[in-house]
Amino acid sequence: MAVQPLLRLLQLRPPPPPPHSPPFATTRRASAAAAAAALLLLAASPRLPRPARADPGGGEDIDEARVVRLFQEASPSVVFIKDLVVGRTPGRGGGQAVEAVDGEEGGATVEGTGSGFVWDTAGHIVTNYHVVAKLAGDGSAFHRCKVLLEDSSGNSYSKEGSLVGCDPSYDLAVLKVDVDGDKLRPALIGTSKGLRVGQSCFAIGNPYGYEHTLTTGVVSGLGREIPSPNGRPIRGAIQTDAAINSGNSGGPLIDSYGHVIGVNTATFTRKGTGISSGVNFAIPIDTVVQSVPNLIVYGTSVSNRF
Repeated sequence: MAVQPLLRLLQLRPPPPPPHSPPFATTRRASAAAAAAALLLLAASPRLPRPARADPGGGEDIDEARVVRLFQEASPSVVFIKDLVVGRTPGRGGGQAVEAVDGEEGGATVEGTGSGFVWDTAGHIVTNYHVVAKLAGDGSAFHRCKVLLEDSSGNSYSKEGSLVGCDPSYDLAVLKVDVDGDKLRPALIGTSKGLRVGQSCFAIGNPYGYEHTLTTGVVSGLGREIPSPNGRPIRGAIQTDAAINSGNSGGPLIDSYGHVIGVNTATFTRKGTGISSGVNFAIPIDTVVQSVPNLIVYGTSVSNRF
């Protein structure tokens, strides 16, 4: 009988309180929630662009590195041509003599600029006839030609160029500079045979006097016909969208291997603006290869000698 009151007392005793949570449990849960929120924000934020890599082994930079190397190898062959008008000084016997071109411009006035490229180690420079046409003029003005070159070390120097021969029918001319052959970097001559519309091409020249400017594009068309300085048509011209502006004339159009495939010669401009329309032309190098040797040897083209 004494057992039942004891059981009743045990049933009336309140249940023991739940074990108390340690004080750092709440802090741990809050830290975990904050970390999760930070990860979500990081995943939603835009990724920063990767820095540019100079190593061509990076995949997407291979083409860029190739173009850089192409320019570095081809640009020493490209020259900057200045058409100078020099003053006249009294000469002996009451005549007039031409002032020598020395110093920066030798007191001469720059009347025009253009481009060209080294043909051989003998110092021959190929350019457009219209770049140096006044050298072959009637002598009404005393014109001289200054050629700025670059040696194998990247150092610039200038020499006076003399006109060796010209062919207005193809807008071609050859100059000669007196330079040691080991200081010259002749251009790599390719072929215009087999060119295809859409293949890459590059123009190097001196537009508006900015030396060694590279522009890129594609062969936009083949077999075009453009007028020459004497009015006769130049057939088989290469059309390109690589920018060609004033001062680019006479410079090389090269392919992806650095071979010259044409001589930049003309551009169509928007009427009244003087701005290039993106329709540009080059004389095919196969035509140049046929003409230049005759200009060097005879001073004129074969057609003009017969």
